[in-house]
Amino acid sequence: MSKNVRVAIIGAGNCAFSLVQGVESYRNADPADFVRGLMHVALGGYHVADIEFAAAFDIDTEKVGCDLSEGIFRGMNNTAQFADVPHLGVPIQRGMTHDGLGKYLKEVITKAPGSTVDLAGVLKDTGTGVVLNYAPVGSEAATKWYTEHIHAAGCGMVNCIPVFIAREPYWQRRFEQRGLPVIGEGIKSQVGATIVHRVLTRLFRERGGRLEHTYQLNVGGNTDFLNMLERERLESKKIYKTNAVISQLDYELDKDDVQIGPSDYLPWLKDRKFAFIRLEGRTFGDSPNSAGIVIDALRCCKLAMDRGIAGALEGPSAYFMKSPTQQVSDAVARVLTEEVIAGGPEAAGDGHRSAVATTTGQTGSTVSMQHMSKRGSGR
Repeated sequence: MSKNVRVAIIGAGNCAFSLVQGVESYRNADPADFVRGLMHVALGGYHVADIEFAAAFDIDTEKVGCDLSEGIFRGMNNTAQFADVPHLGVPIQRGMTHDGLGKYLKEVITKAPGSTVDLAGVLKDTGTGVVLNYAPVGSEAATKWYTEHIHAAGCGMVNCIPVFIAREPYWQRRFEQRGLPVIGEGIKSQVGATIVHRVLTRLFRERGGRLEHTYQLNVGGNTDFLNMLERERLESKKIYKTNAVISQLDYELDKDDVQIGPSDYLPWLKDRKFAFIRLEGRTFGDSPNSAGIVIDALRCCKLAMDRGIAGALEGPSAYFMKSPTQQVSDAVARVLTEEVIAGGPEAAGDGHRSAVATTTGQTGSTVSMQHMSKRGSGR
């Protein structure tokens, strides 16, 4: 087993720009520390510094032929620079175009001359283990072409764009037969529109609200948003973004009640994206008050009395109240509350406190959100 993660990148755009800088920036991160920006400094024995770039492919004439450390600063790339990247000795080679260059991208990107490289041969020669697909949204034919060559080269694949590979039985079967992993599709941002919308949707359901209408409208200023002005390229992206959100519900929303996806391109935003998220639904008595929560709190209290449990019920206190005896994440508080309801091993006394203790001390992230309107008292 290799001690390094040898990675090839398809598409040296803004996402690659950030990734290459990040690997350099976090090279000396301490696994014992909470490091801003990373979920895991070390993962399964692999440190961030173990990621090595083995190969890169693009079709932009301004990037092809450059070292990866230089190419990420060229062309239409406009994300923030936060690290100095040394020469990597990894030339950006001519990739496959197919449908990777859409109507609007053709106006700002010139296709590099020459033929597509022998992709599978390059992957084998460079000792690549994992191939990362950062092709433009809508690159259906190009992604399938790349996948064939990745499979032939015996590499794993991380498919970050909304072209369905990992979820398709045909490709699942082929990768399984070859003994290769594939991860996909459509990468979530660290704390981006989809993950926030998804969490809010699930929160609606877990807190007893019924979501009835929702939208997520996104605008940005990079080539991804320029490319997505071509609405025909958005079908897969709209499907996966919508499914990511409504999958958190256990009932159907009419398609006319959900609108999720990119909306417009604003060049002055550069590599920034703004998401406008709205959720409308009904809570207890069609009013956002606390009665629905109190109903559960009352019953949990009576359950404890029925079972001879005394003292502070830390799970229900953490889930129902703002200032419990001990703060834990809402996800943990919910699990502990369900254990109280079910009468599980953590339902009473010291056992319950132990369960709380084992789930605290975890590092989390804080997201500031503006609540647009509040009604009622005590909120």
